[in-house]
Amino acid sequence: MHFSTALAAVAAVAPLVNAHGSPLPKIVGLNPRDLKARSVLSNLGARFAEVHEFAKESKPLKARQDTPECGQGVGSCAAGQCCSQSGYCGNDDDYCYSPGCNYAYGPGCPDNAVPAGTNTSSIARTKVGSVAYGGAGIYSCVKAGTVALTYDDGPQKVFTAHILDLMDTYKAKATFFITGNNINKGQIDLTPEYISVIKRMDTAGHQIASHTWTHLDMSAVSSFDRKNQMWKNEMALRNIVGKIPTYMRPPYSSCTAASGCEKDMADLGYHVTYFDVDTDDYNQDSPSQIQRSKDWFKGNITAGGATAAGGAKWLDIQHDIHEQTANNLTEYMLKTLTDLGYKGVTVGECLGDPVANWYRTAGGAGTASSSVSASRSATVSSAAPTSTGTKKVTTDATCGGTNQYTCLGSSFGNCCSASGWCGTTTDYCGTGCQSGFGNCGSNVISSSKAASSTPKAASSTPQAATSTPKAASSTKAATPSAAPGKVSTDGTCAGTSGFTCTGSSFGNCCSAYGWCGSTTDHCGSTCNAAFGTCSGSGAVSSSKAPVATPTKASSAAAPVATKKASTDGSCAGTAGFTCTGSTFGNCCSQYGWCGSTTGHCGTGCNKSFGTCT
Repeated sequence: MHFSTALAAVAAVAPLVNAHGSPLPKIVGLNPRDLKARSVLSNLGARFAEVHEFAKESKPLKARQDTPECGQGVGSCAAGQCCSQSGYCGNDDDYCYSPGCNYAYGPGCPDNAVPAGTNTSSIARTKVGSVAYGGAGIYSCVKAGTVALTYDDGPQKVFTAHILDLMDTYKAKATFFITGNNINKGQIDLTPEYISVIKRMDTAGHQIASHTWTHLDMSAVSSFDRKNQMWKNEMALRNIVGKIPTYMRPPYSSCTAASGCEKDMADLGYHVTYFDVDTDDYNQDSPSQIQRSKDWFKGNITAGGATAAGGAKWLDIQHDIHEQTANNLTEYMLKTLTDLGYKGVTVGECLGDPVANWYRTAGGAGTASSSVSASRSATVSSAAPTSTGTKKVTTDATCGGTNQYTCLGSSFGNCCSASGWCGTTTDYCGTGCQSGFGNCGSNVISSSKAASSTPKAASSTPQAATSTPKAASSTKAATPSAAPGKVSTDGTCAGTSGFTCTGSSFGNCCSAYGWCGSTTDHCGSTCNAAFGTCSGSGAVSSSKAPVATPTKASSAAAPVATKKASTDGSCAGTAGFTCTGSTFGNCCSQYGWCGSTTGHCGTGCNKSFGTCT
């Protein structure tokens, strides 16, 4: 969310915020509906409206008179670019702010960044102890005389370290619900200050928990995106402390049963953690307002005559990204707890859960690097597979069968084997080859079939070169360069590496998003059969003979350089169109589309089919 948007949100909900009234304590009931009814708009607007070191005010984007460059029905930005909430492509903070960056059409959005190392999706999620996993969640402590101190949204480069100093002084512990790559703060496992402070949390005995990767509403996204938010945060935390947490807090306190979130968190082995004391600190982050949070905190833990000696216990929430929380509220809270005889503890301790249950061991840590998953951006392009007559070019190396894909013009090879796989060798082009779904006898496309493989025009009306949004259309992705059938060494599959999951230590199924595993998410209906098995169990299928194992052979037919100016916006490919002299722009992007933006003319530009300046 941009700063200007946040201010508008704050203005819209100001009456609700003011209705709290500073003299009265803010008592949050135990009914889950009390928490989940809180306005997401209010939380977003107020939480990120204040200017901090890492959440800087963004300059409003200039009013645009042209059509959007990205989004549903338009297409994706070029590789490395973000798609803003308004539907424009760019690289700076205004475009790439998350939550808010349109990650389905912006390959460069923080949501699409993948921490280094192996994916954690294949880690066993054994459930231990007595604390419930998933479900409606946890709202209160069970251990008398304790107050579980929790902080969301961090770490922050300065404030979080100061909070740890205060915890040391008062001999208290806290739980930090960490977000991995939100609000333009930088990725936690690539930023030295974050790495240092997270390691310090762990060494000092504080509890590290998850607040997702980029702070998305977990009830409003798909099951896979929801799990990806957890997996990526796990990978980053694993890269820092060598383990992953079993406790999480959903952003905006939103994780409903209807959306499937409660079940997904249970399946991932997470204790969903809410709270019963809210200091509302994100709405009070100024010297003139923070006293309200102090009053509400003390009012909560003494409500109705509650005392530590009488067995009262509480689970509260703050945010370590705010200055007044770090430099004012936290010490007041710690002093108040000391004076009233309470013990400041972690969530795990207040629930009586042994420290050993707070984490799972996770190997496969990566070095300081990150990538935006090519396979992720490849799945979100709005462009349909290129049509060849009445058939579509395969996107997963399968042919014939129920999907009726053709191999002609695909990056897997032009021949369709008897077993329904595209390839280039005699196993695919020889005996049993299905001529109805590709070339037979040779991988070279025959002249009679060349015409049918010409991509269908995307639009009958030529578009202006500057507004063509197809620079990043992923249906024109480059052929993977890895050796055919090489077993995955890092948990990835397909994509640019061309790795297969079959025989890997991560699981034999390759998910639609390019990760090896053995769960239904990997082996189910969207499983990529070209790079592993899709039996639903992750076991290697004996029915897959070598001929059925797809290859990413480099001998696929090269584009025929006809140098005919593009008539449909495409370039290179099987048609061999050039962009030079076309109405779409003179540069041919690495994804096979003509245009004139940096996405077309910059890195990856194909100078054999256009200019690259």
